[in-house]
Amino acid sequence: MSIAVSPSRPPAPVDEAPPPAIDAVGIRQTFLGRDGVAVSAIEHVDLRVDTGELVALLGPSGCGKSTLLRIVSGLIQPTYGTVSLAGAPPAVARAGRGIGWLAQDDGLLPWLTVARNVGLPGRVGRRRDAVTASAVSGILGEVGLADSAGRYPHELSGGMRQRAALARALVAEPELLFLDEPFASLDEITRERLGELLLEVRADRRPTTLLVTHSVIEAVRLADRVLVLAPRPTRIVADVAITLDRPRRYDQPGFGSLVQSLKAELGAGGTTHGGGHSHG
Repeated sequence: MSIAVSPSRPPAPVDEAPPPAIDAVGIRQTFLGRDGVAVSAIEHVDLRVDTGELVALLGPSGCGKSTLLRIVSGLIQPTYGTVSLAGAPPAVARAGRGIGWLAQDDGLLPWLTVARNVGLPGRVGRRRDAVTASAVSGILGEVGLADSAGRYPHELSGGMRQRAALARALVAEPELLFLDEPFASLDEITRERLGELLLEVRADRRPTTLLVTHSVIEAVRLADRVLVLAPRPTRIVADVAITLDRPRRYDQPGFGSLVQSLKAELGAGGTTHGGGHSHG
């Protein structure tokens, strides 16, 4: 009697985890000084940010955090190391997925109205289908500038200009948002209000966000995670998870201790330990 043998089946494929939104490995950056000698700006940085995270790069002025942000976003090529955004080279990711950028200088064009400034990504980028008149109107409403759509930049206060710049960065619903000390030039009250506005506006869209700041309080108030950077040459000396409930306030239990802990990390500058660690 013959026995039928069923052919063996290949194992079911295992679902692979999606690549991180930002994955930078072995980043080093050197520049030539005035005397022709190479100067190390970034020593060795491995940086991973998961989809939807808001991560702050916290470091003293001049430590190289803005340079690192530009490398990660693809504006600067690193001397050594690799960067991928959602598994693709930055150039591919920039073209296909959309990147929002907001710096300390609002960059508004003085000859355009607020509405036309906000709608610029639809005229110069590849997300034209995402930047409709209704999209511009909607985002202006979200940032509190609905009644200023026809005004020009010189007619706005500094805080209003930065709100318009935030609207422009988000109008095309980018998957990645890069913020280079966007509120540093504003007074403390306006800075806090715009930080809260940032969280409100990104709540629905959840773009993966990398924020450069030298303010410990701002980092604790806004970030899911804070990466503390040492003075130049830049390297990550601590990776601190911020698990406080939102909205976050100064008198919230645990807020002050986190601020003091991060200040201590900044003061140590990596001299007391070599690797990063997390705090609850």
